[in-house]
Amino acid sequence: MMDWFWMLMLVIAAFLGMEVFAWYAHKYIMHGWGWHWHKSHHEPTEGVFEKNDLYVVVFSLVVVGMFAVGDLYWKPLMAIASGITLYGVAYSLFHDGMVHQRWPIRWQPKSGYLKRLVQAHRIHHAVRTREGAVSFGFLYAPDVRKLKKRLKQQRAASPAGARHDR
Repeated sequence: MMDWFWMLMLVIAAFLGMEVFAWYAHKYIMHGWGWHWHKSHHEPTEGVFEKNDLYVVVFSLVVVGMFAVGDLYWKPLMAIASGITLYGVAYSLFHDGMVHQRWPIRWQPKSGYLKRLVQAHRIHHAVRTREGAVSFGFLYAPDVRKLKKRLKQQRAASPAGARHDR
């Protein structure tokens, strides 16, 4: 049996690794071949759910499978699944709750990192198409001035037709 320190290290590593995975999945899957689900997240939402929520269902099923396999065959997998689950909770609170106001969290940060996180994601949503978006992380927010500059450069470089939704 692994001791608690190494299990905790796996939880932390999985949590941090999820930001890398989330950035990649957001940029290359959600804004790539999976745009047909993610498109709903860049449009006004009617009702409680949007098609983009199917990603949560798919990722949750994978993690449930990881817990089951970890429990039966390899206990460290449970620590990894726990880190992924904690990331999902943080994502839900910050992204769905604070940024998109899908939960009854009405507090908006006035300064600091959380304000930058909200601003970076709103800059991401300034583009309602598959191409041309910036800032693909969920819990890491690049400098807002740099994001605005990059967004402006991308808009200037792209032909007018590239901004239309697909």
